Amino acid sequence: MLPNKLSAIPVVLSITLSSVLSSGCSTATDAPGSPESSPSPTGTVERLVPEIITVHPFDDTVFTQGLEVDGDQLLVGTGQYGGSEIFRTTLDGQRSDVHQLEDRFFGEGVTHTGDHVWQLTWRAGTAFKREAGTLEEIDRVSYEGEGWGLCSLGDTLIMSDGTDEIRHLDPDTFAETSRVEVTLAGQPVTGINELECVDGEVYANIFLDTDIIRFDPTTGEVTAVIDGSVLPNNALPDPDNVLNGIAHIPGTDRFYLSGKRWPDLYEVRFVGADQR
Repeated sequence: MLPNKLSAIPVVLSITLSSVLSSGCSTATDAPGSPESSPSPTGTVERLVPEIITVHPFDDTVFTQGLEVDGDQLLVGTGQYGGSEIFRTTLDGQRSDVHQLEDRFFGEGVTHTGDHVWQLTWRAGTAFKREAGTLEEIDRVSYEGEGWGLCSLGDTLIMSDGTDEIRHLDPDTFAETSRVEVTLAGQPVTGINELECVDGEVYANIFLDTDIIRFDPTTGEVTAVIDGSVLPNNALPDPDNVLNGIAHIPGTDRFYLSGKRWPDLYEVRFVGADQR
């Protein structure tokens, strides 16, 4: 069997977020969570769920590692040794700008920033800098540790490495400028995976968990926990085929959510847990 995160990591990294919320962390009001909503008061954590608006078909062979809306298409990065790619796709599955990684690389998160796109690799310590229009490689840079998720806040990139820390990186050189610990009710949140930057905040999948968190990238404080278990996982039975992939639809309060080898791409908005 080809190596993957699940087989290589003996201990599940993520904490049980719902148990932290229920053991002393106050919750927010009933207001829907969206990029347009006002920040939660200090010390409060919203409990949200994805409300399904539409279900789009998705390629169930895609081991989704990075997902981002890029113009009128999706930018997708995939994983697995010998099968990692980056490409664009329309909602009806028409691919373009397809590029395969060398077999020694396991692809991870991707993001479009300025006039280029960055793509992480898992354990190789290599990030690919690509021309935004064609996704052709223009440079490679090195970084320490593992690469998991990546998103852009414009003047800085946010990168996860599977720990409880996120890294702030220069969007042009990929040089690390700082690190921040992500915490929920004062407890570190590990297993931070695929990322999506939206209006100064970051949404993150948690590895092997159906929860999604939203946090402040400056302080690391989690401001919302989104229960993704309400999304049907119609992938073939496999412990790797988990929820993974968050893409905000610009100008709306909606997101696309998918998973590794999921046949469905869910268009959702995040609402209060008691509004279901």
